[in-house]
Amino acid sequence: MSEYIAVEIRRKVRKRFEERCAYCQSRESLSVVTFEVEHIIPVSRGGQAEFENLCLACPSCNRHKSNRVSVLTSSGIETRIFHPQLDVWLDHFDWSINGTIIVGLTDVGTATLELLKMNRPQLVEVRSYWRVLGMHPPN
Repeated sequence: MSEYIAVEIRRKVRKRFEERCAYCQSRESLSVVTFEVEHIIPVSRGGQAEFENLCLACPSCNRHKSNRVSVLTSSGIETRIFHPQLDVWLDHFDWSINGTIIVGLTDVGTATLELLKMNRPQLVEVRSYWRVLGMHPPN
């Protein structure tokens, strides 16, 4: 069972993340699903329903993240994943030249990209359509 999050905190989180997924940067308005207020540090790991521990996430990123806060990389090193409230997205990620693929700039960025499957083929394809419409990548 998920922890109750007050309506005012939900509004504040949506505003903070500009109605975009804090991870893959997809805009909710361009999606057919409602984005979720997600616990960055999951309740199962001691996270609280406080603004500083919440972000807006698309259902796909949220499901892939699950209750993880770190991942074991292919080199056998445990690496924390991106923390949307503490980290700056552009410090860890960038867009490919055509703006459809997210590139990891740091170990944290790369680990997060892989875990959340932020460049899954369907999302890369839809980003190309958003780009043609002038709605992607986000500013």
